[in-house]
Amino acid sequence: MARYVAGNGIAIVYGGGKVGLMGKLADEALGAGGEVIGVMPRSLVEKELAHTRLSDLRVVESMHERKAHMAELSDAFIALPGGYGTFEEFCEVLTWTQLGLQRKPCGILNVDGYYDQLLSLFDHAVDEQFLQPVHRQMLLSDSRPESLVSRLLEYEPPLVEKWIDLRQS
Repeated sequence: MARYVAGNGIAIVYGGGKVGLMGKLADEALGAGGEVIGVMPRSLVEKELAHTRLSDLRVVESMHERKAHMAELSDAFIALPGGYGTFEEFCEVLTWTQLGLQRKPCGILNVDGYYDQLLSLFDHAVDEQFLQPVHRQMLLSDSRPESLVSRLLEYEPPLVEKWIDLRQS
């Protein structure tokens, strides 16, 4: 993913850490000549978790400010395999999309089927009528970086007048 986006002139915006998968993603993108922008709360910078070789590191005061700033800087959102933080941040931008607060595409890079069960859960939510099919279709997923990025670049968000019909509640 890192080499592909860097090679295509696409900047990466992420949480600014030097460890884990996202630290590796940043290293690979920087090594390929890409632009990488980190956004990190001061408390984590003070714990020396910030990546020190980024194109740009923006220090904010809180996690809420971090997420808002990352969303403002981003043109699309991609979840790589991760844990609670990844799930929470990605589901929040999906919710913003559902509510019409933003119209940027959201995608999951489903490496080795990592997200199969989560995608099945979302399908189950449609089946149980907790999620409208049009909202489920707002989430793109692919196992290959090239095709996921291509689909994100081509994405046209659906126009949904109402995200809930009170007559059916």
